Amino acid sequence: MKTGLIFFMLSAVLWHPAAQAQVTIDVAKITCNQFMFGNIVDSRTMSIWLSGYYNGALSNTLIDVPAMQERAREVVRYCMSHPEVILMDAVKTVLGESK
Repeated sequence: MKTGLIFFMLSAVLWHPAAQAQVTIDVAKITCNQFMFGNIVDSRTMSIWLSGYYNGALSNTLIDVPAMQERAREVVRYCMSHPEVILMDAVKTVLGESK
């Protein structure tokens, strides 16, 4: 019983800082290559963030899921041909400045 309590206390102390870790990412520096291969952050997570970012800029609170998925595929296709382009620039190119 005492060994279990010691293990619990030790694990709580050792794992607590990892749970508090915070990572800040400058999305303006992520390249298409990093996006496609998930080198910086999971590509699905980044796609969702980008959708929210651009829709928020338009004050659009509606999500058209099939359209969002198609736009994400268009960005990926563009990125496959232009891996060194900054992701935010790729999105602007594919979706247009106003989107």
